[in-house]
Amino acid sequence: MPARSTFPRLGWSVLNLVQFAFTLAWTMACITVALLVWAVTGGRRHLPLRMASWLWAPGLLGGAGARVQVEGQERVDWSKPYVVVANHQSVIDICALFRAVPVPLHFLLKQEMQRVPFVNWYARAMGMVFIPREDRRAASASLCRSAEAVRAGATLCIFPEGTRSRDGRIGAFKPGAFEVAIQAGAQVLPVSLEGTGRVLPPEGFFRVRPGPIRVRFGAPLALEEEGQALTRQALAARAQAAVEALQRAPRG
Repeated sequence: MPARSTFPRLGWSVLNLVQFAFTLAWTMACITVALLVWAVTGGRRHLPLRMASWLWAPGLLGGAGARVQVEGQERVDWSKPYVVVANHQSVIDICALFRAVPVPLHFLLKQEMQRVPFVNWYARAMGMVFIPREDRRAASASLCRSAEAVRAGATLCIFPEGTRSRDGRIGAFKPGAFEVAIQAGAQVLPVSLEGTGRVLPPEGFFRVRPGPIRVRFGAPLALEEEGQALTRQALAARAQAAVEALQRAPRG
């Protein structure tokens, strides 16, 4: 009886170790190919960025047994650059967003990611920006560089909670992230992520469980109201309310 009761837990542990090894190997292989493409094409970023959507993300989502459902893409004019803001539950959020956004996607990354081989190399080559959370002056400079990228046509994703939610509830959106949208003159695109925290919880070591993930796009948010520019605090509040409303909405 004890052997039967412990087998499922042991089975999941072994499977998760295999999935973890696959995640590392797949990520290194995909980034290596993407960087080769980037070098061969003279530093052009469109194709290597799209490879994250076509190749890397589907491989990891499939390996995790995640089924991604995307809603609301028709609300968005993808010919325009946006500052995408989403709630943050899991590291697999990045895969889900790469898979759901139909244009090349950049991320504003925390500075700690600079210590991760391959990811660091790819992010730098793709022009992504790292932000130090403990140094206000350096963080401000990082936001300015991100705004320059958006003005140049990039679609940038930011997790304005600043960290992953441990209980699935949406934390307060920090207003600093919205300075990028204001400086770039780009609309804010709210996105709701559901199920990512159940597929890959933020606690524990790589406890992957198969399940559905839903990515929902809201309507883009303007930077002004009645001819008056919104402050970053007001924009953060509106974006958070939009993401919360997307989570409450019935399934499409």
